[in-house]
Amino acid sequence: LCKTQNMHGMSIVLNYVLFYCLLVPLSLLPMRILYVLSGFICFLLKKVVKYRKKVIVENLRNSFPEKSDSEIEKITNEYYSHLADLLAEAAKMLTISKKQLLKRYKCTNADILLAYKERNQSIILASAHYNNWEYMVASLDMQIPHLGIGVGKRMSNKTFEKLAFQKRTRYGTQVCYADNVRQVMESNVQNKVCCAYMLLSDQSPNDSKKCYWTTFLNQPTAMIYGAEYFAKKYDLPIFFYRTKKVRRGYYEIEFELVTDNPQSTPYGFITESIASKTEDMICKAPQYWLWSHRRWKLKPETQNQ
Repeated sequence: LCKTQNMHGMSIVLNYVLFYCLLVPLSLLPMRILYVLSGFICFLLKKVVKYRKKVIVENLRNSFPEKSDSEIEKITNEYYSHLADLLAEAAKMLTISKKQLLKRYKCTNADILLAYKERNQSIILASAHYNNWEYMVASLDMQIPHLGIGVGKRMSNKTFEKLAFQKRTRYGTQVCYADNVRQVMESNVQNKVCCAYMLLSDQSPNDSKKCYWTTFLNQPTAMIYGAEYFAKKYDLPIFFYRTKKVRRGYYEIEFELVTDNPQSTPYGFITESIASKTEDMICKAPQYWLWSHRRWKLKPETQNQ
């Protein structure tokens, strides 16, 4: 028991050393230097490690059956470059200033949310793991009139989760997780706290019995139903936000209303709308979506098991 405790303690110490002695100093470098490192990381991912190449290519081929092998290869190469840039930008996020963050990640129409804030009405902001979602989490509370709350999954490494939480929330955004989002929402409703919940709904659900099935990117797909569930349960207007990469390291987001009367919509309308808008966003610039994720783990035959 003592040996196990000692090993656990050493692991925590090493995580702190890695975070504060490597990642934080790295994040202090100018972006132009980090992008030089990004080029090297891209080479390692693509040529040396061949990071999840089989998954990436299979996902792309199934999603775009009309594209040639050369087109698939081109998107694959562009995706590796984007993924390497995301890693560099994630490192920079640890110490980026408010001014720099808002310069690199801009909301173009946050004013459409003002009417909801004025009547103290919480909302849901739904989107996907497209372009730089970490900048969205870090800047959310500064971009909108509501209290920004990012909803995500817990990390397997609890030490890094704690450290990442501190960095993600330093500019006002709050963060909660799939296992406590119900309690957070219930508490905010009871206390009349006006919030905007950021939900990314494009990942593969964990439970085949608690999802919504639709056709997404030319294949049967299980969709996370949480955005629709919470919108209906608490009567929360729901917006989709599109993320556009203006140039390397610079992004713009734009909100568009899905519905401001969710309880009147038929079952599946909200989830189908989010899926359709996500697909449209991906198809316009596919290299910026998270293709290395095993998105289609669940198959249609499992939904009734």
